[in-house]
Amino acid sequence: MYFVYILFSEKLNKYYIGYTKNIESRLELHNHGRETYTSKGAPWKLVYFENLDSELSAIRREREIKAKKSRRYVEWLISKAG
Repeated sequence: MYFVYILFSEKLNKYYIGYTKNIESRLELHNHGRETYTSKGAPWKLVYFENLDSELSAIRREREIKAKKSRRYVEWLISKAG
């Protein structure tokens, strides 16, 4: 199983979208500065995730969300899940 996830940094007031097989360890990497892009935004908070059956499905879904280039869409996804 794979996950598409959205993180939020209050420090930067930004969202980060990614995919992974292990959501807990991935969040830990983001929060401990081991990822260049997200290192300045720690602590990151997991605000949304979707379960997907395959890595290819996760990649496609991540690209679909990112292609919207819309903070409004991201916040809509988060609110829909809550």
